[in-house]
Parts: sequence; C-alpha cells; structure tokens
Amino acid sequence: KLARDIAKTRHVLYLGRGTSYPLALEGALKLKEISYIHAEGYAAGELKHGPIALIDENMPVVVIAPHDKVFEKTVSNMQEVAARGGKIILMTDAKGAAEATVDSLETIILPDMGAMFAPMVYAVPVQLLAYHTAVIMGTDVDQPRNLAKSVTVE
Repeated sequence: KLARDIAKTRHVLYLGRGTSYPLALEGALKLKEISYIHAEGYAAGELKHGPIALIDENMPVVVIAPHDKVFEKTVSNMQEVAARGGKIILMTDAKGAAEATVDSLETIILPDMGAMFAPMVYAVPVQLLAYHTAVIMGTDVDQPRNLAKSVTVE
C-alpha cells in the first residue's frame, strides 16, 4: 500500500538527522533512479531553510528517525510537516513509534539496533520502498534509463 501511494506522487521529501541524514540522501537517490519520481534528501535540521515551502497534502515526507539523542528534534520537524498537511512516513523503532506525537501516513517499525548499527538496518526498508514503488510503476529496476555502470566519463 505504501509503495502504491508513493507511486501516485510527483515529489517526495526524505528527512534524516545525524547518522540518518545519509539514509535520507540514499532513499531519495534510489527513488529517483528507478521510479523517476522527483525526490530530495534533506537534513531534518535544515527543513525551515527551503523544503518546508514545498510541503502540502500532496508531498509525502519519509522521515528516518531511530529513537536516539536527536529524536525529539526530529519529532519537532515532523510536527512542522503535519501542520502543513504533509503525509509522514516514519521509519523508527518501537520506542520512537510510541513517542512520536504526530499523525503519520504510515509507521514502519524496525528493530532497535543502537546508533552504530541503525544505519545498516534502516538502509534496507529505504531501498525496498524505492524498489516496490518502481515495480508498481512498471519501470525496469534492473536497467534504469540514462544510468551507466561507471560514473567516470572520458
């Protein structure tokens, strides 16, 4: 269901803070590469410096937020998104799901692995969301258009 909802949109924002920020970038990149949906990964702390202007009921916002020392700050960002009608997809652990004080379109609960291992665990659903969205859209996930196996052009 979640991938079907994403497949109907034209833009998706990914937010992460701390070690989750690179995952937000990865999620946005994978979604762009294989589903051809515009996606942007952004540091959650920078939300008010640009992307907040784009948020409305048509903008899903994937928030990657394991319950860690910066979780409460990320919840504040989610409240900003919710206040503007944004649809939140929260990837967190059980403690984060219990403490998130905003409505979300969907909450994906992952195991609590601690700060060192969380990025490895969270990378899987981030990539699977892009994959399933692309499959629903009928794109060729094995050979995305205009992508080369090498990033070096001579």
